[in-house]
Amino acid sequence: MSIVRYSAAVSLAALMMVPAAASAETFDWIAGEWSLELGATGMIAPGFEGSKKYKFTAIPVFSLGKSGNDTRFSSRNDSISFALIDDGNVRVGLAGQFLWKEEFDGIDGLDPVRWGGELGGFFEFYPLDWMRARAELRYGIRAHNGFVADFSADVFKDVTPDIRISAGPRVSLASADFFDTYFGVSAEESQRSGVSEYDPGGGFRSAGVGGAISWKATDNITANLFGEYSRLMGPAADSSIVQERGSRDQFTIGLSTSYRFDFRL
Repeated sequence: MSIVRYSAAVSLAALMMVPAAASAETFDWIAGEWSLELGATGMIAPGFEGSKKYKFTAIPVFSLGKSGNDTRFSSRNDSISFALIDDGNVRVGLAGQFLWKEEFDGIDGLDPVRWGGELGGFFEFYPLDWMRARAELRYGIRAHNGFVADFSADVFKDVTPDIRISAGPRVSLASADFFDTYFGVSAEESQRSGVSEYDPGGGFRSAGVGGAISWKATDNITANLFGEYSRLMGPAADSSIVQERGSRDQFTIGLSTSYRFDFRL
């Protein structure tokens, strides 16, 4: 066999081995212990962001991940996350949210916002054993075509082996496309609703604080009591929807419970 033909044969064999190796690595990653968490959250919150009227809302809790790398701290504000890097002190990965259809209750004439989602990434780290800082950047899918950036810092303390308290500040920013979807008012909507026309830009969305008490009732059952306050800022606060029919001050209080199922693949 000539050197050329021999080299070609070796290259072909190597290329054939790459998919096999990748498949083996993928299988090795999938195999192992997994956890599925299911539950529900009930809360009293504004009917829509910027509303001055409150209503009770129930939403499902869903989380799926591999066991072994237990997250040191998590908040209800965290998007659904999948860590690509996790060394215990730093986590980096993918983040996403499902967005429910939003209607402007009490304001006839404004177009509802379609359901959709947001997809992006997150970065979090622990500057201290009892503090976590987190940032998320997400892009809207179907519901809106803008960017959203959320920043938070939480201090947490285990007052007993089963009870943890936590609290910290939150700041959110967004692009003009996001604000136009949720806070903008077109000329047609203005005529139908009586709310002044508004064409927002991008900038700060809100700033506030949140806290929670978590109770690990059993190894598999967890309950959380939480409360939050945020004040709309920038284009959100300047929106005619907020100025004429709503409120900059937004309060939320709620309770969530979940059950974790452990299984092996």
